[in-house]
Amino acid sequence: MITVSSGEALLDESGDAFVVPVFADLTWGPGTAEIAEQLGDWLEGELAAQKFTGKAGKTATVPGVGTNYGRIVFVGLGDEADTESLRQAAGCAANATSQSERVVTTLHTVDIDGATSAVILGFMLGAYSFTERKSEPEASVTAELVLAGGAQEDEISRGEILAGAVSFARDMVNEPANHKRPSVLADRFRAVTEPHGVTVTVYDEAGIVDERFGGLAAVAQGATNPPRMVVMKYSPEGATKTVALVGKGIVFDSGGLSIKSAAGMETMKTDMSGAAAVAGAVSAIARLGLKVNILGITPLTENMTGGAAQRPGDVFTARNGSTVEVLNTDAEGRLVLADGLALAAEANPDIVVDVATLTGACMVALGKDIAGVWASDDEVAATITSSASAAGEKFWHMPLEQDYRTLLDSDIADIKNTAGRWGGAITAALFLHHFVGDQPWAHLDIAGPARAEKARHYIKKGGTGFGVRTMVAIAQAHTAE
Repeated sequence: MITVSSGEALLDESGDAFVVPVFADLTWGPGTAEIAEQLGDWLEGELAAQKFTGKAGKTATVPGVGTNYGRIVFVGLGDEADTESLRQAAGCAANATSQSERVVTTLHTVDIDGATSAVILGFMLGAYSFTERKSEPEASVTAELVLAGGAQEDEISRGEILAGAVSFARDMVNEPANHKRPSVLADRFRAVTEPHGVTVTVYDEAGIVDERFGGLAAVAQGATNPPRMVVMKYSPEGATKTVALVGKGIVFDSGGLSIKSAAGMETMKTDMSGAAAVAGAVSAIARLGLKVNILGITPLTENMTGGAAQRPGDVFTARNGSTVEVLNTDAEGRLVLADGLALAAEANPDIVVDVATLTGACMVALGKDIAGVWASDDEVAATITSSASAAGEKFWHMPLEQDYRTLLDSDIADIKNTAGRWGGAITAALFLHHFVGDQPWAHLDIAGPARAEKARHYIKKGGTGFGVRTMVAIAQAHTAE
């Protein structure tokens, strides 16, 4: 774990690497002129040789000759910087300094609100690696990030907490399925939240039946490892509003009897990204001490093909009493979310937000970097998109087209779980909406950005922890004055 500290003035500090910001056309950022003067006249030619101009996302590294640092890393910010470009620059800096134990920087002094926490978040996520299953791990050696000239402790703490929460979610997503069966994952969620004032209740297979979580029980029928329903409650003194967060937790998705192809299963250990994001967000909200009541719900199960697996055509009864006809067992995420959403709605919260790697159709529409938002009304959608923008995560408001609702009508039950090929992301959202009633609600389909196929800036290949920051921002928007 990287430690972050306030440091002395840059000329009084020392370290293995020093990171400085540069704007477009080699316009020096804070601290760069001082270090450039120490380096001498050769610097201009060296940067030209590396074709470094300050373009966003680019870095140049030179020896720290004549300075207190082993190496100097120049990080481009482009024409203008905002909090997200600063996060990305810090992530690039982490990649460029991964073999430097003590890194000092002035990136946090760029004149942007929230710069300190943005730099810490970007740097720590850029330095992230998942090495738990490596016999000879090759991780970053960076142990310390020093903020030259000092920084406010509350901003340092916020950056560290958010980075820790996202990293936790990434760890859970990247963990192989055989190392995170539902009971293990439930224990991990408890461990990351309970020490910070969160009350955690875990329902085992008997409790799931007693609590009428019919969708979760139905999906779990084909799995050897039993399911769990995790309910996390954070109720700080002075809180006046309640936010309910529901995360899809399919620990591994074979598709069930509507089985996936072999290639289609390769990444299905990540189908619990929504649940991991909820647990990470609840932990961060509690550690930040936000004055808002939080109800976090994560239904956890594998979707397997055992002899008792549910069959296409089966009907189950969800927690809210609705009967559901299952026509495709590979549309299982919405079935476990149905119970979680019904439970959340019973608490009458100010907003219910579900987050899930739900549909390939959303990726077809928006690509792999943008998540979709469906909401009960435009005001709720605006809350989500504004929170996501502040957090630096990309969402797009999608239509909850009510004319498509009849496509989910079943001949033998109250509703069916699929509605054919076209508009699949919309009909999936309409299915979920059925289980929240009149509650203000938003559905976040993170199927694209929940995992990355290649690394860039602070995004690492594998689980991204996408959604954690947005959910924390949503909670912040509902915090008591």
